[in-house]
Amino acid sequence: MATCEMCGKKPQFGHNVSFSKRRTNRMWRPNVQTTTIMVEGRPKKVTVCARCLRTLNKA
Repeated sequence: MATCEMCGKKPQFGHNVSFSKRRTNRMWRPNVQTTTIMVEGRPKKVTVCARCLRTLNKA
């Protein structure tokens, strides 16, 4: 399952609801990207969501 290593964001579950109000299961997946960041002077591959990636670029 795609999980952000920084904030712990995971897929969320719910229903598609049609015009006739029939409910079918669906999933919202986080926008998780694999990127390389510097940790203690060494490169490390991490999977982070787009929001955390923006925050990392900002700092």
